[in-house]
Amino acid sequence: MIMIVVKFPVKPEYADQWPALSREFTETTRAEPGNKWFDWSRSVENANEYVLIEAFDDDAAGAHVNSAHFKKMQQEFPQYLAATPKIVSRQVDGDDWDEMGEITVD
Repeated sequence: MIMIVVKFPVKPEYADQWPALSREFTETTRAEPGNKWFDWSRSVENANEYVLIEAFDDDAAGAHVNSAHFKKMQQEFPQYLAATPKIVSRQVDGDDWDEMGEITVD
């Protein structure tokens, strides 16, 4: 599986609107074959930063970056961003979330 984490530095005037501004891209990506998850979180330390955690089957990420909605996102998102997003993209073992071994909830 390919797991990707991206930090999006959103301009302050758009930070509260970011979930709505990114909704179409989020929904179309989640509907892609091979998408495992596509989840946004807002930083608790910086209200203008959103973190995207996404995962794809090994062969699905290429189709994602070549999709029409990805190209649309490339054109639309920069106007809302304060800087270029930062990314970590890695091939990882597994195909879903595992339970954390260090904490157990009964």
